[in-house]
Amino acid sequence: MSQNKFRKNPSRQTCESIIRRILIAEIGERGKNEHFRQASDFMPYFESLYLASDSLTKQVQRAVKMLNLPKDENGYFIINKSPLQLQQEQELKRIFQMYDATCSDLSGCETLLLELPETCTDYLMRLIAESESFKGMYVTMLKACNGILFYTEDKLRLWNLLMQFIPYEEAVTRNNL
Repeated sequence: MSQNKFRKNPSRQTCESIIRRILIAEIGERGKNEHFRQASDFMPYFESLYLASDSLTKQVQRAVKMLNLPKDENGYFIINKSPLQLQQEQELKRIFQMYDATCSDLSGCETLLLELPETCTDYLMRLIAESESFKGMYVTMLKACNGILFYTEDKLRLWNLLMQFIPYEEAVTRNNL
């Protein structure tokens, strides 16, 4: 037997530190934990350093319990997230799936601001969203403190449509034409 086998059992804090290092190494090598689901999965590592005993097993179990590590959908420990963070991410995933969420790249869009009082923006946004005339004219619109901000792939078409609803004198005055 090597000299390591006669060492005193590690403290709970030492066990926690070793468990963290094991899981971080696992993530570094594989991208995620695919081996450790419970305290007993860590025992071969500890038994290679310390004399196998019931007290060592209990110390490792206490360390795992104190770490309060969340588990993924397959029951494996997650080292780089808190239980709250994991719960929040699971809720996000559930909502994204429920509503078939997608991401859109807006870098190809141009912006256009329809200036108007904040008191009417919510109502106008609803009207525009429901309008057949505006379908396909914008990618998204956002409420701004001084109007409605549009992201569009065809700024000129949207501009011309909006100008149909703005009195000519008002448009000329605002744009200093």
